[in-house]
Amino acid sequence: MPFIHITLGQPVAAAVQQQLGRRATDLIVDLLGKRREVTAVLVECKDGAAWHIGGEALARVGDAAPGTTPAHCEIAITAGTNTPAEKARMIAAAHALLTETLGGVPEASYVVIRELPAENWGYAGRTQASRHPGATL
Repeated sequence: MPFIHITLGQPVAAAVQQQLGRRATDLIVDLLGKRREVTAVLVECKDGAAWHIGGEALARVGDAAPGTTPAHCEIAITAGTNTPAEKARMIAAAHALLTETLGGVPEASYVVIRELPAENWGYAGRTQASRHPGATL
């Protein structure tokens, strides 16, 4: 908790992936107050030919203009642990991170925060619900 999954519509250098992982972790710690040591980030690069926006396939990898790497960022957190304002700041900051790191992204590049019930997920073999003081799970 939390888990950040960044999917890119074309390959990027390993250094760029590492930068996204580091900076996404910094954002989740600084803006949502999550613990760094249990934050996981997965950066995946997909073939641009598989990515469609507005019903149209993007240019083949290598043919895309700078600033046209599509991106999708999903952030999983425990439900009820952050305010709407905190989540709005996180969405704006994650979008800015993608734009700055990739040199721009198409408008249809999304940041999604998924709030999962505490009893539906966890780490190290324990649910988030079981971690609360007085939990009987």
